[in-house]
Amino acid sequence: MVKTDIHADDYALTVNTSRDMLECMQAGKLDSISIVPNMSCFETCMEMFYEQIPGLPFVPLMSVHLDFVEGRSLAGKGEVPLLVKGDSGLMGLSWGGLFQYSYLPGKRGQVKAQLKREIKAQITRTMAAIDKCVEIAGKNGIPCKQEGLRLDSHQHAHMIPVVWEAILEVVKEEGWKLSYIRNSKEVLGVFLSETGLLKTYRPINFVKNRLLALYSHKVDRYYRAHGMEQMYLWGLVMSGRMDQDRIEKLYPKMLRKAGQDGRVLEILFHPGITLPAEVTPEIAKEAVESFYLSPDRHVEKEALMHMRGAT
Repeated sequence: MVKTDIHADDYALTVNTSRDMLECMQAGKLDSISIVPNMSCFETCMEMFYEQIPGLPFVPLMSVHLDFVEGRSLAGKGEVPLLVKGDSGLMGLSWGGLFQYSYLPGKRGQVKAQLKREIKAQITRTMAAIDKCVEIAGKNGIPCKQEGLRLDSHQHAHMIPVVWEAILEVVKEEGWKLSYIRNSKEVLGVFLSETGLLKTYRPINFVKNRLLALYSHKVDRYYRAHGMEQMYLWGLVMSGRMDQDRIEKLYPKMLRKAGQDGRVLEILFHPGITLPAEVTPEIAKEAVESFYLSPDRHVEKEALMHMRGAT
Protein backbone atom coordinates (compact mmCIF):
# COMPACT_ATOMS: atom_id res chain seq x y z
CA MET A 1 0.00 0.00 0.00
CA VAL A 2 1.32 3.45 -0.94
CA LYS A 3 2.05 5.76 1.97
CA THR A 4 0.68 9.28 1.49
CA ASP A 5 1.41 12.47 3.40
CA ILE A 6 -1.28 15.17 3.12
CA HIS A 7 0.58 18.37 3.82
CA ALA A 8 -0.17 22.09 4.11
CA ASP A 9 2.40 24.87 3.84
CA ASP A 10 2.49 28.36 5.36
CA TYR A 11 1.27 28.12 8.94
CA ALA A 12 2.15 31.48 10.60
CA LEU A 13 2.36 33.31 7.26
CA THR A 14 -0.61 35.40 8.47
CA VAL A 15 -3.17 34.99 11.24
CA ASN A 16 -6.02 34.16 8.86
CA THR A 17 -3.89 31.69 6.91
CA SER A 18 -3.25 29.96 10.22
CA ARG A 19 -6.93 29.96 11.21
CA ASP A 20 -7.82 28.24 7.93
CA MET A 21 -5.14 25.62 8.52
CA LEU A 22 -6.30 25.05 12.09
CA GLU A 23 -9.78 24.24 10.74
CA CYS A 24 -8.19 21.55 8.57
CA MET A 25 -6.31 20.20 11.59
CA GLN A 26 -9.48 20.17 13.69
CA ALA A 27 -11.10 18.05 10.97
CA GLY A 28 -8.17 15.63 11.06
CA LYS A 29 -7.28 16.25 7.42
CA LEU A 30 -3.55 17.01 7.68
CA ASP A 31 -0.72 14.55 8.21
CA SER A 32 1.83 17.35 8.34
CA ILE A 33 2.27 21.12 8.18
CA SER A 34 5.06 23.62 7.64
CA ILE A 35 5.56 26.61 9.94
CA VAL A 36 6.94 29.93 8.65
CA PRO A 37 9.49 31.19 11.23
CA ASN A 38 10.05 34.82 10.34
CA MET A 39 6.79 36.74 10.12
CA SER A 40 5.78 39.29 12.78
CA CYS A 41 2.64 37.26 13.53
CA PHE A 42 4.63 34.11 14.46
CA GLU A 43 4.00 34.28 18.22
CA THR A 44 0.30 35.09 17.78
CA CYS A 45 -0.15 32.18 15.39
CA MET A 46 1.70 29.76 17.64
CA GLU A 47 -0.40 30.83 20.65
CA MET A 48 -3.48 29.99 18.55
CA PHE A 49 -1.99 26.58 17.85
CA TYR A 50 -1.12 25.90 21.50
CA GLU A 51 -4.68 26.73 22.57
CA GLN A 52 -6.20 24.35 20.00
CA ILE A 53 -3.98 21.32 20.64
CA PRO A 54 -6.06 19.84 23.53
CA GLY A 55 -9.07 19.66 21.19
CA LEU A 56 -7.31 18.24 18.11
CA PRO A 57 -7.74 14.59 17.08
CA PHE A 58 -3.94 14.50 16.73
CA VAL A 59 -1.07 16.92 16.14
CA PRO A 60 0.29 16.72 12.60
CA LEU A 61 4.00 16.41 11.96
CA MET A 62 5.57 19.88 11.95
CA SER A 63 8.31 21.15 9.64
CA VAL A 64 10.37 24.34 9.68
CA HIS A 65 9.41 26.27 6.54
CA LEU A 66 12.70 28.10 5.94
CA ASP A 67 12.06 31.48 4.34
CA PHE A 68 14.72 33.53 2.58
CA VAL A 69 12.52 35.48 0.18
CA GLU A 70 9.93 37.01 2.53
CA GLY A 71 9.54 38.02 6.17
CA ARG A 72 12.28 39.43 8.37
CA SER A 73 15.75 38.18 9.11
CA LEU A 74 15.97 36.41 12.45
CA ALA A 75 19.76 36.45 12.46
CA GLY A 76 19.74 40.27 12.33
CA LYS A 77 20.41 42.55 9.38
CA GLY A 78 24.01 43.14 10.49
CA GLU A 79 24.64 39.40 10.31
CA VAL A 80 23.17 38.82 6.86
CA PRO A 81 23.61 42.02 4.80
CA LEU A 82 23.51 40.16 1.47
CA LEU A 83 20.15 38.59 2.32
CA VAL A 84 18.19 41.68 3.42
CA LYS A 85 16.90 44.92 1.89
CA GLY A 86 19.16 47.70 3.14
CA ASP A 87 18.45 48.66 6.76
CA SER A 88 14.89 47.34 6.78
CA GLY A 89 15.69 43.87 8.08
CA LEU A 90 13.31 42.46 5.47
CA MET A 91 14.52 39.46 3.50
CA GLY A 92 15.55 40.84 0.13
CA LEU A 93 16.62 38.03 -2.18
CA SER A 94 14.29 36.47 -4.72
CA TRP A 95 14.48 32.78 -5.64
CA GLY A 96 16.38 33.86 -8.75
CA GLY A 97 18.82 35.87 -6.66
CA LEU A 98 19.64 32.87 -4.50
CA PHE A 99 19.98 30.74 -7.62
CA GLN A 100 22.47 33.19 -9.15
CA TYR A 101 24.61 33.23 -6.00
CA SER A 102 25.08 29.47 -6.36
CA TYR A 103 27.12 30.15 -9.49
CA LEU A 104 29.00 33.35 -8.53
CA PRO A 105 32.37 32.23 -7.10
CA GLY A 106 33.15 35.70 -5.71
CA LYS A 107 30.00 35.87 -3.61
CA ARG A 108 29.05 32.25 -3.06
CA GLY A 109 31.09 31.74 0.09
CA GLN A 110 29.83 34.95 1.70
CA VAL A 111 26.22 34.14 0.92
CA LYS A 112 26.55 30.60 2.25
CA ALA A 113 28.02 31.86 5.53
CA GLN A 114 25.14 34.33 5.93
CA LEU A 115 22.57 31.71 4.97
CA LYS A 116 23.94 29.46 7.72
CA ARG A 117 23.37 32.18 10.33
CA GLU A 118 19.81 32.73 9.12
CA ILE A 119 19.05 29.01 8.87
CA LYS A 120 20.25 28.40 12.43
CA ALA A 121 18.13 31.29 13.75
CA GLN A 122 14.98 30.17 11.90
CA ILE A 123 15.32 26.54 12.93
CA THR A 124 16.07 27.42 16.56
CA ARG A 125 13.00 29.64 16.87
CA THR A 126 10.63 27.19 15.21
CA MET A 127 11.91 24.11 17.00
CA ALA A 128 11.33 25.80 20.37
CA ALA A 129 7.69 26.31 19.34
CA ILE A 130 7.40 22.75 18.00
CA ASP A 131 8.82 21.36 21.24
CA LYS A 132 6.13 23.28 23.13
CA CYS A 133 3.45 21.78 20.85
CA VAL A 134 4.78 18.29 21.58
CA GLU A 135 4.80 19.03 25.31
CA ILE A 136 1.19 20.29 25.30
CA ALA A 137 0.09 17.28 23.26
CA GLY A 138 1.75 14.91 25.74
CA LYS A 139 0.16 16.56 28.76
CA ASN A 140 -3.29 16.31 27.17
CA GLY A 141 -2.98 12.81 25.73
CA ILE A 142 -3.16 14.02 22.14
CA PRO A 143 -1.34 11.75 19.65
CA CYS A 144 1.81 13.32 18.20
CA LYS A 145 4.46 11.43 16.24
CA GLN A 146 6.98 14.26 15.93
CA GLU A 147 10.60 13.06 15.87
CA GLY A 148 13.74 14.96 15.02
CA LEU A 149 14.03 17.96 12.73
CA ARG A 150 11.81 18.29 9.66
CA LEU A 151 12.69 20.86 6.99
CA ASP A 152 11.25 22.35 3.82
CA SER A 153 11.23 25.91 2.51
CA HIS A 154 9.23 28.74 1.00
CA GLN A 155 9.30 28.50 -2.81
CA HIS A 156 11.40 25.31 -2.45
CA ALA A 157 14.52 27.44 -1.99
CA HIS A 158 16.26 24.63 -0.07
CA MET A 159 16.75 22.85 -3.41
CA ILE A 160 19.07 25.64 -4.66
CA PRO A 161 22.69 24.38 -4.41
CA VAL A 162 24.13 27.07 -2.11
CA VAL A 163 21.11 26.87 0.20
CA TRP A 164 21.20 23.06 0.27
CA GLU A 165 24.87 23.08 1.24
CA ALA A 166 24.30 25.69 3.94
CA ILE A 167 21.44 23.67 5.46
CA LEU A 168 23.39 20.42 5.62
CA GLU A 169 26.40 22.16 7.17
CA VAL A 170 24.26 23.77 9.88
CA VAL A 171 22.47 20.49 10.64
CA LYS A 172 25.80 18.70 11.01
CA GLU A 173 27.44 21.46 13.06
CA GLU A 174 24.51 21.69 15.47
CA GLY A 175 24.16 17.92 15.80
CA TRP A 176 20.50 17.98 14.80
CA LYS A 177 18.82 14.75 13.72
CA LEU A 178 17.19 15.39 10.36
CA SER A 179 14.17 13.10 10.02
CA TYR A 180 12.73 14.71 6.87
CA ILE A 181 13.72 17.24 4.24
CA ARG A 182 11.38 17.74 1.31
CA ASN A 183 12.41 16.48 -2.09
CA SER A 184 10.55 18.74 -4.54
CA LYS A 185 10.51 15.94 -7.10
CA GLU A 186 7.25 15.74 -9.04
CA VAL A 187 6.52 13.24 -11.81
CA LEU A 188 5.72 15.22 -14.96
CA GLY A 189 4.47 12.25 -16.99
CA VAL A 190 1.27 11.94 -14.96
CA PHE A 191 0.21 15.46 -15.95
CA LEU A 192 1.13 14.91 -19.59
CA SER A 193 -0.96 11.72 -19.70
CA GLU A 194 -4.17 13.69 -19.01
CA THR A 195 -4.12 15.78 -22.19
CA GLY A 196 -7.50 17.34 -21.49
CA LEU A 197 -6.06 19.08 -18.43
CA LEU A 198 -2.87 20.47 -19.97
CA LYS A 199 -4.32 23.90 -20.76
CA THR A 200 -5.57 24.29 -17.17
CA TYR A 201 -2.07 24.55 -15.68
CA ARG A 202 0.09 27.65 -15.38
CA PRO A 203 2.97 27.30 -17.89
CA ILE A 204 5.47 28.70 -15.36
CA ASN A 205 4.73 25.75 -13.08
CA PHE A 206 6.04 23.33 -15.73
CA VAL A 207 9.28 25.34 -15.73
CA LYS A 208 9.49 25.06 -11.92
CA ASN A 209 8.82 21.33 -12.15
CA ARG A 210 11.70 20.77 -14.55
CA LEU A 211 14.15 23.07 -12.77
CA LEU A 212 13.54 21.49 -9.38
CA ALA A 213 13.80 18.02 -10.94
CA LEU A 214 17.40 18.85 -11.89
CA TYR A 215 18.24 19.33 -8.23
CA SER A 216 16.22 16.41 -6.87
CA HIS A 217 18.94 13.81 -7.41
CA LYS A 218 21.09 15.16 -4.58
CA VAL A 219 18.14 14.82 -2.22
CA ASP A 220 17.62 11.23 -3.35
CA ARG A 221 21.28 10.54 -2.63
CA TYR A 222 20.97 12.09 0.83
CA TYR A 223 17.91 9.94 1.58
CA ARG A 224 19.71 6.76 0.55
CA ALA A 225 22.82 7.64 2.57
CA HIS A 226 20.75 8.28 5.71
CA GLY A 227 18.18 5.49 5.39
CA MET A 228 15.27 7.89 4.82
CA GLU A 229 12.10 7.13 2.86
CA GLN A 230 12.22 8.31 -0.76
CA MET A 231 9.36 10.56 -1.81
CA TYR A 232 7.53 12.27 -4.64
CA LEU A 233 5.88 15.65 -4.23
CA TRP A 234 2.52 16.50 -5.80
CA GLY A 235 1.80 20.22 -5.75
CA LEU A 236 4.17 22.02 -8.15
CA VAL A 237 2.41 21.95 -11.51
CA MET A 238 -0.93 22.46 -9.74
CA SER A 239 0.45 24.94 -7.19
CA GLY A 240 -2.31 27.32 -6.13
CA ARG A 241 -4.90 25.21 -7.97
CA MET A 242 -5.10 21.88 -6.17
CA ASP A 243 -8.83 21.58 -6.85
CA GLN A 244 -10.98 18.53 -6.16
CA ASP A 245 -11.85 17.74 -9.79
CA ARG A 246 -8.29 17.48 -11.02
CA ILE A 247 -7.13 15.70 -7.86
CA GLU A 248 -9.75 12.98 -8.40
CA LYS A 249 -8.66 12.53 -12.03
CA LEU A 250 -4.95 12.31 -11.28
CA TYR A 251 -4.94 10.63 -7.86
CA PRO A 252 -4.99 6.98 -9.06
CA LYS A 253 -2.11 7.62 -11.48
CA MET A 254 -0.07 9.46 -8.84
CA LEU A 255 -0.56 6.61 -6.38
CA ARG A 256 0.33 4.02 -8.99
CA LYS A 257 3.57 5.80 -9.93
CA ALA A 258 4.61 6.29 -6.29
CA GLY A 259 3.85 2.62 -5.60
CA GLN A 260 5.83 1.41 -8.60
CA ASP A 261 8.86 3.41 -7.49
CA GLY A 262 8.49 2.62 -3.78
CA ARG A 263 8.07 6.23 -2.72
CA VAL A 264 5.95 8.15 -0.25
CA LEU A 265 3.59 10.57 -2.00
CA GLU A 266 3.45 13.99 -0.35
CA ILE A 267 0.34 15.88 -1.48
CA LEU A 268 0.93 19.60 -0.96
CA PHE A 269 -1.84 22.12 -0.33
CA HIS A 270 -1.94 25.84 0.46
CA PRO A 271 -5.34 26.02 2.19
CA GLY A 272 -4.93 29.33 4.04
CA ILE A 273 -5.97 32.66 2.53
CA THR A 274 -4.49 36.03 3.52
CA LEU A 275 -6.85 38.93 4.19
CA PRO A 276 -6.19 42.31 2.50
CA ALA A 277 -5.69 43.92 5.91
CA GLU A 278 -2.88 41.45 6.64
CA VAL A 279 -0.71 42.48 3.70
CA THR A 280 2.48 44.09 4.98
CA PRO A 281 5.94 44.81 3.52
CA GLU A 282 6.98 41.40 4.85
CA ILE A 283 5.09 39.78 1.96
CA ALA A 284 6.37 40.01 -1.62
CA LYS A 285 4.11 42.25 -3.72
CA GLU A 286 4.18 39.93 -6.71
CA ALA A 287 2.78 37.09 -4.60
CA VAL A 288 -0.08 39.00 -2.99
CA GLU A 289 -2.74 39.26 -5.71
CA SER A 290 -1.75 36.17 -7.64
CA PHE A 291 -1.43 33.82 -4.68
CA TYR A 292 -1.98 34.89 -1.07
CA LEU A 293 -5.25 36.77 -1.64
CA SER A 294 -6.44 34.43 -4.36
CA PRO A 295 -9.78 32.61 -3.91
CA ASP A 296 -7.90 29.57 -5.27
CA ARG A 297 -6.67 29.11 -1.71
CA HIS A 298 -10.24 28.50 -0.60
CA VAL A 299 -10.58 26.06 -3.50
CA GLU A 300 -7.55 24.20 -2.16
CA LYS A 301 -9.01 24.21 1.36
CA GLU A 302 -12.28 22.73 0.08
CA ALA A 303 -10.41 20.06 -1.88
CA LEU A 304 -8.33 19.23 1.20
CA MET A 305 -11.43 18.92 3.36
CA HIS A 306 -12.76 16.31 0.91
CA MET A 307 -9.61 14.20 1.12
CA ARG A 308 -9.70 11.02 3.18
CA GLY A 309 -8.90 11.53 6.84
CA ALA A 310 -5.22 11.88 7.59
CA THR A 311 -3.53 9.17 9.64
